[in-house]
Amino acid sequence: MYTPENWPIACKMNFGPRAEDGSPIATAPVRVWEDQLAQVAGVGFTEIDPMDDWIPIAELSPQRFEEFRGALDRFGLHVAAISIGRNSVVDVEHGERNVATIHATIDRAADLGAEIVNVGFQQALTPPQKEALWFWLAEGHHDDPALRPLAIERVRELCDHAQRRGLQMSLEMYEDGFLGTPEDALAFLRDVDHPALGINPDIGNLIRLHRPMPTYDVMYDQVLPYSNYWHIKNYLRDEDPATGAYFSAPVPLEYGVIDYRTIIRRALRVGYSGPFMTEHYGSDWLGVGATNARYIREVLLQARSLIEARGTTSQEAPDLSLSAAQA
Repeated sequence: MYTPENWPIACKMNFGPRAEDGSPIATAPVRVWEDQLAQVAGVGFTEIDPMDDWIPIAELSPQRFEEFRGALDRFGLHVAAISIGRNSVVDVEHGERNVATIHATIDRAADLGAEIVNVGFQQALTPPQKEALWFWLAEGHHDDPALRPLAIERVRELCDHAQRRGLQMSLEMYEDGFLGTPEDALAFLRDVDHPALGINPDIGNLIRLHRPMPTYDVMYDQVLPYSNYWHIKNYLRDEDPATGAYFSAPVPLEYGVIDYRTIIRRALRVGYSGPFMTEHYGSDWLGVGATNARYIREVLLQARSLIEARGTTSQEAPDLSLSAAQA
């Protein structure tokens, strides 16, 4: 059990896949990695999530992987989890390749001492999404229901591997796919039926959409008991029933439509014990991430009694039966 002081709150390494000179960050000199890691450590982070849209850990040679691990050590940084972005295991063209990449990521995550490998079914941004101010305002990929059985099979295979390496897998919620609603996420989790699998309750991915949406507290109530990793972010959201107009924009955790002080405490009450990863789009993402990390730590410190009370009782595995998912 973590304490409020040592609970892992990771920085999403949102520097992008290219160095300042335009070369791939994966092949950049170690000093380029160190410059970015120094910035992260300098704002107070001790954990990171090296998501594959930064340095694709699975693709590094053994020598470069050791260079990466050495750079982490020099700045006192640890890997809490590794997230896989737009590399769906059922991508029609690259699904098998993506499965192999995630297997390699699981091994590298274990070598780095991570707890979680996070996956989803997001695919490459569409041309309209690339042109939009915020990519989620344009139409994106929709999962093919016919591929759902294959998705279940491949995620279960990955969970077997993760379990052998002492890790857990987490399913990231995202619109218009197999994990596009709380009900969909719970149904998928239940159908995979694996003890090493949980949900990433990234409700921020949904609350930002310009479409009708259940209230955030209703959605969180459904998925928090099954969650093991949390990409946490907040948005302004406004909707005008008279005109059908919507507005959303990313903001620090403390200022958005989601009351995270209440939601984090609610998560602790139902047994949440996984890492957090601060995620923010636009503006000074690193500065906002550091502000969000301090906010989460403050909430955890004030919830100390909830955390300590949990440590005195055994935690049972969640019931993933149909009745529990529908409750």
